[in-house]
Formats: sequence, structure tokens, C-alpha cells
Amino acid sequence: MQEFCDLAAVPYLFSTATKGASPVEAVQTLLADLKDSTLPVDAGLIPGLTNGSWPDAFKVLASALPSSPSVVVMDELPWLAEQDALFDGALQTAWDRLLSSKPVLLLLLGSDLHMMERLTAYDRPFFGRADNLILGPLNPADAGLAVGAQGADAIDVHLVSGGLPGILRTWPHGMSALDFLRAESADPAAALFSVPETALLAEFPTPDLARRVLEAVGAGDRTHANIAATAGSRDGGLPSGTLSPLLQRLTREKQVLSIDEPLSTVPGKPALYRVADTNLRLYLGVLRSVHEQARRGRPEAGFRIIERRWTAWRGRAVEPLVRESLELAGLSGGLPWPDVETVGGWWNRQFDPEVDLVGADRGPIATALAFAGSIKWLGSPFDAHDFDVLRRATAAIPGFDAAAGGLVVASLSGLASGVDMRPTDLLWTPADIIGAWQS
Repeated sequence: MQEFCDLAAVPYLFSTATKGASPVEAVQTLLADLKDSTLPVDAGLIPGLTNGSWPDAFKVLASALPSSPSVVVMDELPWLAEQDALFDGALQTAWDRLLSSKPVLLLLLGSDLHMMERLTAYDRPFFGRADNLILGPLNPADAGLAVGAQGADAIDVHLVSGGLPGILRTWPHGMSALDFLRAESADPAAALFSVPETALLAEFPTPDLARRVLEAVGAGDRTHANIAATAGSRDGGLPSGTLSPLLQRLTREKQVLSIDEPLSTVPGKPALYRVADTNLRLYLGVLRSVHEQARRGRPEAGFRIIERRWTAWRGRAVEPLVRESLELAGLSGGLPWPDVETVGGWWNRQFDPEVDLVGADRGPIATALAFAGSIKWLGSPFDAHDFDVLRRATAAIPGFDAAAGGLVVASLSGLASGVDMRPTDLLWTPADIIGAWQS
């Protein structure tokens, strides 16, 4: 947003709230920022308020707006709303009566997605007065471009960084992911550690049950039962009545977890959970141990942890990325199957078999399945044995017709000689994955 304000080349106010500040302090901060901004013609005319009144503060703001276009940015808005129950109503009144008639762009920012969505909910005063926009991380193509990486290297960059600029800006141009991890392992204050750690502290400041559930998923537990056992205590696992609302909060409100369901023409179980951000997933699963070694001045020991876990972690972490790339390609008409709108995986309760890729017209219960496939993200190519295993596994997917449906192979190292793919089958390479975002 600061970059946007600089490029806009119009008068602007950028004010950031402080967590825990009283309404009096919050109003005084806004007015102090207003005096220092480029909005008012005469900063000396900005009055000081000691009553903490948001209606009065917005009147002052409106009076300082020029007749020409301007920008007003209020950052960390949830912190203002949580300290004053009247803030939403005051904002609505000020917008309707004072601000909306001015040529001003009002940007309301907050990292708490649930709180920001509630601001414009139908039962709140500001309903219908704003557009909700989610600023996500950089996609794999842009993340690779930022550090001079292509293909498989760009995918590694995205998996490690999560597409977060706070990490990418410290990434030396052209450096591979493992070399970057080795270099960062020697610095306890590296952004690779501090960015996910800061996110954890911001969203989960106290080590409560929600934090334990998140850490269980980050450590590799995917099913409801395994999460309950890991996040439980000596008295046993978390009861379903406690865990289910926590998982719902972490997936829907916090959006820190993602949920995957088996994709086929019939309902399937179990649902699987994963940490949505790959950088936070890497931190919880691997880098927290590496960080501890860095603090103790043992960078080589920390990097050995990365080397031991890297291949397995990357192989699992890349799966959602491959599915999303195929989904994007399908929606843009870049796949041989024009009806594909969603891509997932399929498994049964025994995870035998577990099919990495399933393309369908809708999910999680599809009308028709177009393809099934496998992901092999290793140094060795996808060989004839892997292909035979895939063919046998597809027979278990409800609704999949092996004669009419295609097979998709997503492989880091391509195909081995002797693999007989039909014209209706598809090889999905690292270049194809990156290309899905470029198109």
C-alpha cells in the first residue's frame, strides 16, 4: 500500500493503529498522522482531540481532504474495532455523510481475515459500502521471476518462501533453494525464521489449543484422529466436540489451514488438513528445529536437518501446487479435457491406494471424472513401474472410467524410457506448472 501511495502521486494519509491502544490514543494517533501527511493545506489547523470520539475524528479528517483526488489508508483496522464498539457505526456515518462525496480512495487494511469480512457483513453498519479484496502472496511464476529462477527452481523458491516478499527480498538473485536454506541456517535473525515466527505470534499470541492444533498439522498430522492424538494431553486426545470447532476456526476464519477431501463421484472420507502457507508449513515441520540450531551457533547441524527432510517435505508440499496449476490450466482451456473445473486427489480410509490427481467437473462430489494421475517429485524419472501402479490405483476411484479417462503424470524429472503413454494422457512438467500462472 505504501508503494501504491508513492506511485499514485496524490496527497495521502497512511495511519497504522496500535494493538491494545485505547480509543483516545487511537484517535490521537490518527490526527498526528494526519498532521504529518500531505493531505492538509495547513497542518496547524488540525485540532487535537482528547475525548477519543471517532465521529469528531472523522469530521476533522473530512475537513482536511482536498478537492482533488487523494488516498486515505487506515491500517490494522481490526485493532481499532476491537477497542471501540462504536467504531463501525462512526465509520459508516462518516462515509455516508462526509467522505463519499469527496474524490477520496479509502483503503481499510487488516490481516485478520475474519474481522475484515465481518466489517462488511450484512448485519454490520458498513455493509454494502466497500469491496473486499484479499492480497495474497506472489504466485510461483512471480516468485521465481523475483529471484531469477525458472521451472523447478522457481517452484522450490515458492515452496520455501510461500511467495512472501519479506523472504524473497532477502533471496540472492539466481541462488537455488537449498543454497539459500544453507545460508539462512547460519543467521538466527534471518527472514526465513522471523517471518513465520512473527505470523505465529500475531495470530496466536498465547500457546492455546488452537496453536497446538496448528502445530500438530504442521508436524505432519493430516487426519482428524491423528491431530486429536497429537494435540491432546496425557489424559488422551482432544475430544471431537473440542477439535472440530477449532479446525473450523483455523480453516474458515483464520484460513491458516486448508482442507482436502477425496474427489470422486461419491462422498469420501477422511478429510485431510494441511497448513495453507508453505513457508509456515516448512517452519513448523522443519525450520523450527533448524532455528534452534542456529541460535546455538550450529548452522551445519541445522542444515543437515534440512537435507534429511527436504525431499520428503518437498514431495508432499508440491502436491497442492500441482493441483492448482492443473486447475488453472483447465479453466483457461489449456488441458485436453474441456470440462475440468476442479482438481484434487482421491484416497480411502486405509490410504490404499492414494491417488494424487483427479480432474473433475466439480467437487468434492463430481458428476464426471476426466483424468487421474500421479505426482513424482524426485531426482529419478517416472518409470514403467510407477505407471503400472497408477493404472491399478485408478481402478479404485469411484466413477473413473479407465478406458475413457486420461492419465496425468506430474514429474520433476520427466519420463523414463519405456513408459507407454496414450494420446489421451498428459505429462505435466515444472515448466507447465509455472506456465499455468504465466498464462
